[in-house]
Amino acid sequence: MVTLRPRRIRLVCWVSAAAVLLVFSLVATSLTGGVGNGYGTFQRGDQLAMIGLGVFGALGILLFTRPRVVADVKGVRVRNVIGSHELPWEVVRGVRFDRGAPWASLELHDDDLLPMVALQAADKELAVEGVRALRRLHQAHLAALADNPR
Repeated sequence: MVTLRPRRIRLVCWVSAAAVLLVFSLVATSLTGGVGNGYGTFQRGDQLAMIGLGVFGALGILLFTRPRVVADVKGVRVRNVIGSHELPWEVVRGVRFDRGAPWASLELHDDDLLPMVALQAADKELAVEGVRALRRLHQAHLAALADNPR
């Protein structure tokens, strides 16, 4: 079984989420008293709402840590930022990582491409090794089919 997750983007996302939460919390605590010449004032509820917005922003950023690819002899499960796919190797034509592409993809027999955001070019050698591992599993499946034709 092979489990692949992006490395660099996860680090960037965790740091960014913490920074967003910190900035929103600092802004919320600095919002006190009246607003200019108007009648409005910042109250405790406004401060809590600002912190809540920071929490939602941080959670939105952390969605980008979600991608993962899990593959075994039966098939491959791809979880991207939004959406998941579970495919048997029978529907996969090949594993692609084109030059200049931001991430690898699965080429399917119906000519679709399924992006695998977990295998990002930014991770360099880790992504290359992941693609090689997926290709080995796919080749093993093809060899098993050739040995045992239906």
